[in-house]
Amino acid sequence: MKYCSKCGKELFDEAVYCPGCGCAAAPQKQAQDAPNMGFAVLCFFFPLLGLILYLIWKDTMPLRAKSAGKGALIGVIAYAALYVLSWIAIVSFIGLIIFML
Repeated sequence: MKYCSKCGKELFDEAVYCPGCGCAAAPQKQAQDAPNMGFAVLCFFFPLLGLILYLIWKDTMPLRAKSAGKGALIGVIAYAALYVLSWIAIVSFIGLIIFML
């Protein structure tokens, strides 16, 4: 539902004129939904935030939700790969030290 900008009476969404005062009903401004690289980068560094933003925006702003979710997913994959590679490096280094003794 929307409201008349002049008299404040509640209007139907498809109303063209206000039944109370007769003025033309102004169209409601919708939040702009567009993919946003800023949210993708932010969610790459903070994947939990990306998940939360995705869940909040998935119905109202699906393109922004997709950007946030994609950034979070890439961040989780990158962190997991970095974790595995660091453990491989640590185990290799420890094995090298043991072998030298």
